[in-house]
Amino acid sequence: MIYRITLDLPFNKKADAQPLVDLALKLVEKAVVINEGKDNEERGFVAFRECNHDEPSRTNPDVILGRWEVI
Repeated sequence: MIYRITLDLPFNKKADAQPLVDLALKLVEKAVVINEGKDNEERGFVAFRECNHDEPSRTNPDVILGRWEVI
């Protein structure tokens, strides 16, 4: 049995999001890779990005602040 958690939580301040990122990074160490080494491998990750969806012109792409994969 596998248990998954999926979150996508926008914050107005980086400082508000950082504690959740820190907690997620601790949990990445306990997460598993499903079907490792096979064609249908599933590898979890934590992504932290600066999202520009609130800009009227939406001309700036998102900025990846960090991305960590389950190993």
